[in-house]
Amino acid sequence: MTRALLFLASAVLLASCGEPESDTPAPATPAPGASVPTPPTPASGEIADAQAQLTLAALSAPYNTADLANGRATFARCRSCHTLAEGGARLTGPNLWGLFGRQVGSREGYNYSKAVQDADFVWGTENLDHWLDNPKEFLPGNKMTFAGVHDAEDRRDLIAYIATQTRTPPAA
Repeated sequence: MTRALLFLASAVLLASCGEPESDTPAPATPAPGASVPTPPTPASGEIADAQAQLTLAALSAPYNTADLANGRATFARCRSCHTLAEGGARLTGPNLWGLFGRQVGSREGYNYSKAVQDADFVWGTENLDHWLDNPKEFLPGNKMTFAGVHDAEDRRDLIAYIATQTRTPPAA
C-alpha cells in the first residue's frame, strides 16, 4: 500500500513539472506512424529550387509539367554512377553536366564502350527517354548495367530534373 501511495505521489509531482502555461498553443504533434514533411534542401551541387523552377518552365511539353521532387527521387537510382554538378566527379558513369546537346560518348576523360564510341547522335529528350527506358535495348553493347526506368512519368520527371540541375536546355 505504501508503495502504491509513493508511486501515485511521484506521478502527481512529475505531472506538475514542465513549462509554464502560455496563451500560445503547443505545436501539433503528428499521429503515431504519420510522416512529417520536411522541406527539401538542395543536395551538394544541386541547383536551388528557384532556378530549377525557371528552367522547368522553359522546357517543352511534357517536361515543363514534370514533378521535380519525383525526378530527384528517381535520380537516386542513378546517383551511385552519375553526378550532375558542373565539374562533378566521374563515377562508374560519366558526369552529366551539359548532357543535352552533347554528342554521345564525348565527355572527356571517360572510357566509353565501343557501342557508345561508334554511336552517332546528340543527346536530347527523345533519345534520353528511350535510353532510360531500356539502355541495353536502345544501344546494344553499351556497358551500362542499369535495367532502366520503365514508368513513363518517372522518366519524364527524371529528364526534367536532369535538365534543371545541369542548366542545359534539352533539344527534342
